[in-house]
Amino acid sequence: MSLYRIFINKALTGLLLVVLLATSNISFAADGEALFKANCSNCHKPDADYTGPALKGWSDREPNKEWIYKWVANPAQMIASDAYAKQLFEKWKPTVMTAFANLKKDEIDAIMKYVDDYTPPVATAQTAGAAGGESEDNTMLFGVLTLILALVAFILLQVNSNLRKLTDDKEGVDRGEPVPFYRNKTYLMLGVLVLFMIGGYNVVSSAIELGRMKDYQPEQPIYYSHKVHAGTNQISCLYCHGSAQDGKHSGIPSVNVCMNCHMAIKEYKGDPIVKEDGKTLDANAEIQKLYSYAGWNPETKQYNPDNNKDGVPDGASAIPWVKIHNLPDHVYFNHSQHVKVGKQQCQTCHGNIQEMPEVKQFADLSMGWCINCHRESKVDFYNKETKEGNKFYSIYEKFHNDIKNHKMDSVTVEKIGGTECQKCHY
Repeated sequence: MSLYRIFINKALTGLLLVVLLATSNISFAADGEALFKANCSNCHKPDADYTGPALKGWSDREPNKEWIYKWVANPAQMIASDAYAKQLFEKWKPTVMTAFANLKKDEIDAIMKYVDDYTPPVATAQTAGAAGGESEDNTMLFGVLTLILALVAFILLQVNSNLRKLTDDKEGVDRGEPVPFYRNKTYLMLGVLVLFMIGGYNVVSSAIELGRMKDYQPEQPIYYSHKVHAGTNQISCLYCHGSAQDGKHSGIPSVNVCMNCHMAIKEYKGDPIVKEDGKTLDANAEIQKLYSYAGWNPETKQYNPDNNKDGVPDGASAIPWVKIHNLPDHVYFNHSQHVKVGKQQCQTCHGNIQEMPEVKQFADLSMGWCINCHRESKVDFYNKETKEGNKFYSIYEKFHNDIKNHKMDSVTVEKIGGTECQKCHY
């Protein structure tokens, strides 16, 4: 082999190694961000105190190199035996960090590298009238175009009638005077039919829409922005609505859930929140409303005393949230069956909730809407060989075998009885 070819091979090998290392570093940083958002972002921020301390610069504060691994695996044990852990607990009590024994050392390293390399995103200006990605409704445009076309057709009919009369006069044919359009029985009957169709369509549509509340957006006692909490701050839906995964109802979080974060967060420092009426929201005033409902004094960082011994701080009360999504009493709907078993995302029924400043009902939640979803949604069958999928569906052995033998490529909810009346009405 010539020296030239040897040089080329070594150069290509070196270039390949550089590319692989660069790719692995990018993947490593991306994994760290994903792990941080999945496990840490509910209580920590990289560059600011939150429910827990800011994590940036953690290596300068830890007593030794192995301390962070022990702390993440079992904080309660560390508090009982380690002086620095006790110091952290005294500063942030009564909050105790959740143990993450499932996180491996390389995953913890990825998280800590991400927070050390973190730089805050550049704020972008928002316009009050910006559309939230909603599709444009062209119904009015189509209606106007239909009326214009009908008017053109009517004019053409009149022109045709006049031209025929001129032709008849030239040829000496006497057909008599044409009947005016407002006395023409054909035109009158056509008008009656059109009015009957329009009226019938509106009556039927209005009757079908009775009880449906699509786009319902009530004013809440506290302006809670899902765009800020679920969008900007990446707080998981299940942190506030934990029962959606294990119960029939998603549940409304108690005041204590809100205070887990807002005991430390006294003021809003994000981009201005513009309400739908164009006014800029005073977000700090909304936080003060929360403190009033919780009976919390942000100056002393303590709850009000319980002088009447009812187990609730004086002045505290439940937040009277207004329920948005309502189904008829004769309809059965189970959140856990859809979230945990069906593995549906919240956005399937609630829309892009992480982009809504104030929540509104996204879908009409009609029977037809639910049935269409059941006809299209595929079942995540459990695969015995790969150990992947949902074991809940393991009883459908025939479908398992049909998929395995390539008789069908997928099974929808409809195939396992998802459109039977008894599923939702019994």
